[in-house]
Amino acid sequence: MNTIPLTPHDLAIAAVLLLLVALSVLPLDRWLSGSIVVAAFRTVVQLLLIGYILKFIFAAEEPLWLGLVALVMLLVATREAVARQRFPFRAFWSHLIALWSIFLGAGLTLSVALWIVIRPEPWFDPRYVIPLMGMVVGNTMTGVALALNQMTELATGRKAVIEAQLMLGYTARTAMRELYRQSLHNALTPVVNAMATAGLVSLPGMMTGQILAGNPPLEAVKYQILVMFSLTSATGAGVLLALELAYRRLFDERERLRLDRLRRSSG
Repeated sequence: MNTIPLTPHDLAIAAVLLLLVALSVLPLDRWLSGSIVVAAFRTVVQLLLIGYILKFIFAAEEPLWLGLVALVMLLVATREAVARQRFPFRAFWSHLIALWSIFLGAGLTLSVALWIVIRPEPWFDPRYVIPLMGMVVGNTMTGVALALNQMTELATGRKAVIEAQLMLGYTARTAMRELYRQSLHNALTPVVNAMATAGLVSLPGMMTGQILAGNPPLEAVKYQILVMFSLTSATGAGVLLALELAYRRLFDERERLRLDRLRRSSG
């Protein structure tokens, strides 16, 4: 069974629906309306570009090209995780925290999923590595971004409360416990909701793609279970690491709150 091909006319119909949404939002929020249009344009350009790149990589089957794709994904994910922070750390500390968290969280999970569970031949088979890497890195990026944004916002807004607890003899970790919990909850809720509703509210991406490509539904289900578990594991690991690194940056060795290490974003 072959996938039904789509023409530019078919995609234009979908684009009209998106444009109608942007026009409906325009009277309420010009910035959001413009962001929808720009994001749609970026989606088309970026996906067409990656389509041609993947065509070349699939034909070449060289691990060097795979490594370059992984590096680009990691760097772009790091930038996007920090780009919309209201109170990022100064001197690229937010970038370093995001980079390390995404790299470890996504990297460890991908290593298990690909080379212990799936075991493709050859081990760098881009048909398996790149799609899984894209999904795992993307979800980890979102979780890390939400966690860092929430923690720094809460720390800034509750400065007086935190410092009062420190003056009463609380440790820095105890004073930050509730902020830590709220940030963790905020970051992991989307991926947990996606896992809880998979198959009931929506058919997730990899499963849908495999079914459209003609693969047996049960085989698609098994791959989707692996993907959902991997996404949640990578996001959870990345978020926990990001929160821990952010917490250590927010306090000095004398357990003083150091909000001077943050800056207010101009965006």
